[in-house]
Amino acid sequence: MIKGISHSMIEVNETENDYYERAILIIRPEYASAQRAVLEDEARRLIRDMDAPSAMRSGRRRLRNILVASSLVGLGALLGGLLTSMAG
Repeated sequence: MIKGISHSMIEVNETENDYYERAILIIRPEYASAQRAVLEDEARRLIRDMDAPSAMRSGRRRLRNILVASSLVGLGALLGGLLTSMAG
């Protein structure tokens, strides 16, 4: 809850972003007199272009690394088996 705030705010309900449902942006006092439509358009663009939170990005990266490592281990085992069968 925000108490005692007298700043102008923009609430973006339709974020067009997979990660964020709603955003509330507080406008700096020196820009409070700017055209509301321009500020709202910029707020929507900003939220739409935001990426996944960093913790989620690192989780996806970790999963990818595990899958690559598993694939390489499997490939190494397959090649080792082939070389052993050719030698014997």
